[in-house]
Amino acid sequence: MRRATGRPVRRAAALLALALTAAGCGIRGTSVPVDAGGAPSRVSCRAEEPAGVPEVPVGDPVRIYLVCSSALVPVERTVSLPKGGTSEDRPEVARTLLDELRQRPAPGEEDAGFDTAVPDDLTVSGPRADDPDDALRLNIRPEDLPSFALAQLVCTYGTRLPVDGKRAAVLGGPDDAAPRRYDCSDAVLRHPDIAQHTDWGSPVPAPDGADAEG
Repeated sequence: MRRATGRPVRRAAALLALALTAAGCGIRGTSVPVDAGGAPSRVSCRAEEPAGVPEVPVGDPVRIYLVCSSALVPVERTVSLPKGGTSEDRPEVARTLLDELRQRPAPGEEDAGFDTAVPDDLTVSGPRADDPDDALRLNIRPEDLPSFALAQLVCTYGTRLPVDGKRAAVLGGPDDAAPRRYDCSDAVLRHPDIAQHTDWGSPVPAPDGADAEG
């Protein structure tokens, strides 16, 4: 009987010592088993190439900005653009880029964490008579767009259609308000919600002769 009762005592003592050691290491015990599951995964923000022989894209390479991990990340696309490359082509180029931004990301891009905030019903047109030549007009006021969507537009347009050689866009809405200039800075790329916290955008001088005509 002494041997039979000694084992439980030694076992209890060992469990008590183990519990005291865990407490000393700062490990908090639990009263019920916990299944924590797998380790949390992080998005890669890097789209995987589709398996198999890659197709050779036909068209013009462009860079658009999508949302990934609460920041803007460039993605390469191939589209058909006007061959002239004149200022009159800006609205058509802007519409082509907008079409890419409105589309859902490809499966490989979604798996990597990419998304878009640009509304499906957003449209873009060229400048009005009293707008700067590089202005673009949206059917929604820029300040009424989701902050991430506005940042996507500004950085995508600013990359392909720069203003004064800068990564910027001059955007207006459907109302009579003058367009404003929005710069795609590194801060905007890192924090696309900047428009919610700051007065993003600056006034643009009217073209020469606009006041005289009015």
